[in-house]
This record gives sequence, structure tokens and C-alpha cells, in this order.
Amino acid sequence: MGASHRGRLAIKPLSCVSLSLVGTLWVLSVTMMAYACPNNCQCTDRNGVVVQCTSRNLESIPSDLPKDTVVLLLSSNQIRNIPKETFAELHRLRELDLSHNAIESVEVGAFHGISESLQTLDLSNNHLSSLPKDTFGKLSARVRLSHNPWHCECSLQEVLRELRLDPETANDVSCYTSVQEEYVGQAVIQVLDSGINFCNFHHKTTDVAMFVAMFCWFSMVTAYIVYYIKHNQEDARRHMEYLKSLPSTSHGSKDYDTASSVF
Repeated sequence: MGASHRGRLAIKPLSCVSLSLVGTLWVLSVTMMAYACPNNCQCTDRNGVVVQCTSRNLESIPSDLPKDTVVLLLSSNQIRNIPKETFAELHRLRELDLSHNAIESVEVGAFHGISESLQTLDLSNNHLSSLPKDTFGKLSARVRLSHNPWHCECSLQEVLRELRLDPETANDVSCYTSVQEEYVGQAVIQVLDSGINFCNFHHKTTDVAMFVAMFCWFSMVTAYIVYYIKHNQEDARRHMEYLKSLPSTSHGSKDYDTASSVF
């Protein structure tokens, strides 16, 4: 009985050690999952994860980014599009560098989930020419949009109105094309500050288009009415000629009376 009792006592400490080891391994596995680094990228812990994916020939933004990412560097790749809710799980993200890519479009809601935490966003040196009005939502970050082939028109003006442009590069956001050729090559901010309103040009263009469309419609209706009248006049003339060609009733009656008297 004494030996058996001592054996049971010896088992208990081993069970506690096993549980402690399992708990430690579980914590380590969770930590490793939280800080798992995407392929071809380097991750370092600096009061949050800094993910370095610069110049890795990436064609899309990695989907397995650590949730504790605070800095995400994706410059000098081949990324063409930023889908919606790409960064929705990165609630601690403060800096996002997407410069020197081939980005042509940014979907509405692309920055959903990081509008409050993000402090700097770099989209310079890409292929952006226009953006939907609600692309950035309530983003409060300082944004770089320089060296893109911007088309200066109403939607770009509305986007810029809601943004906090980086003051150091704001004058490098210029019109590559424009609804008014005279503004090509000029800094967008300077053009807008001079009192130019691209939305007015848009409304004027729309008004002219509507006027032309209405004029064409009116011309078609008028042409149809004229054709209809002429066609009816021609039919009426032919009908009158046909009636004139028929023998008159009075002449037929006289011939009938003459024939009766003869018999």
C-alpha cells in the first residue's frame, strides 16, 4: 500500500508538467500564427509587425498578412489592383507603402478597417488616372498621389476634396489629361486653388449633350411629320385623279334613258 501510494503521488507532478508544456506549446503556436510572415517577405517585430515586401515581383497584395502588422511595405512590385477590404483585418496598420507599382484601379472599400489607424498612405508613381468618389471613405491618413497620369475632371476633384494630401508632394499631383486642355501639365491643387471647378465643365458638357440629343429628336419628329403630310397629300391627289377618271353619274343616267326610249 505504501509503494502504491508513493507511485500515485509521483504521477501527479508529471501530469502538471505535461499540462504546463502543452499550454506553453499552444501559446507558442498561436504566437507563430499571429506573426506568420507571407512568402517572399521579411517580418520584424517593432512594437508590432513590420512586413517588408519591397521589390519581390508581387502581382497582388499577400492575403496572409499578420493581423498585428503596423507597417506594410509593398513598393516596387507589379501590383495592378487594390480589391475592396484588402486590409480589413489589419486594425493596427499605421503605414502603407504601395508606391512604384502598376496600380490602375482602387476599389471602393479597399481601405475599410484601417481608416482610423492608418497615418500614411503612399500611392505615388503608379498608373492611376481616376478614382471613384468614395474610394478612401473616411480615411484620415496623409496620402501621396504624385506622379500618376491623372485625368483632371469632376470625380478627381471630389476625391481630392476629401483627402489630406502630403504637403511635400501635393504639387506633383498634376493633370496628365484634362476636360480642358489648357490645364494639362499643371498641378491639380494650383488649378483648383485658382477657382476652377471641373464639375462645372462636366455639367456644361452634359447640358450640351442633352441639347444636341433633344435637337436631333426634334429634327426627327419634324422630318416624320413633314413626310407624313406629303405622303397623305400624294395619296389624296391620286385619289382625286382616280375619281375624276370615273364616268359621272349624270352622264350614265342619260345614256340609260336614251337606250330605254329606243327600245
